Amino acid sequence: MLLCIDCGNTNTVFSIWDGTRFLCTLRTATEHQRTADQYYVWYSQLIEHYRIDAAITDVIISSTVPRVVFNLRVFADRFFNTRPLVVGKPECLLPHAPRVDVGTSIGPDRLVNTAGAYDRHGGDLIVVDFGTATTFDVVAHDGAYVGGVIAPGVNLSLEALHASAAALPHVDVTKPQAVIGTNTVACMQSGVFWGYVGLVRGITERIRAEYERPMRIVGTGGLASLFAQGDMLFDTVEDDLTMHGLTVIHAYNKDHKAQ
Repeated sequence: MLLCIDCGNTNTVFSIWDGTRFLCTLRTATEHQRTADQYYVWYSQLIEHYRIDAAITDVIISSTVPRVVFNLRVFADRFFNTRPLVVGKPECLLPHAPRVDVGTSIGPDRLVNTAGAYDRHGGDLIVVDFGTATTFDVVAHDGAYVGGVIAPGVNLSLEALHASAAALPHVDVTKPQAVIGTNTVACMQSGVFWGYVGLVRGITERIRAEYERPMRIVGTGGLASLFAQGDMLFDTVEDDLTMHGLTVIHAYNKDHKAQ
């Protein structure tokens, strides 16, 4: 059994892979102060609640928050007696080496999304991930990550608007009934929703024009399904893309280190 851990700036997600399917997905807030023992108390209580019998043998971690990796390593070692594979570290092999400027540090989440998307769809892809940041990852015909775009995340933009403008309330992200809002909340929701639809459409069109090849667009992340309602932005939406990418990278390392 493989425990996949994806640690983002806002949430940390744990999923258990039995070799054919994910048995469960658990989510908690990302907190760098959380100890290995605290992770295990939270994890074990939920596993017991869902009545999942999972004998974890391997752990793989992708983290955009470096400070949490140490305690996650201890968590894997102490409670599962395994050394975790950490995406982005030298000992973690990638199915396809990225092609970017020398010395560039690539977010582990982007490497994982690239591996997962290529495994499912082949190359010539744009992966749009709605996280704390909204990222656009370009996957070449051979599966290599070759660059992309980083834009502010949807919720981050809303929080900044609420924090900086005293008269504007905090609002939830939703697709408005009309573009023209007739009250403050509706105006903000329209601005955020249709603004990001325009951002995604504009950036993907420019990437396609620059890449000069047909490209498939894959949406992922918590808000991808919502924004998929806006003018056919994506060819497909996959909520589990990151977790699938972790299983792909783990399998690749098992196969190549066994040789």
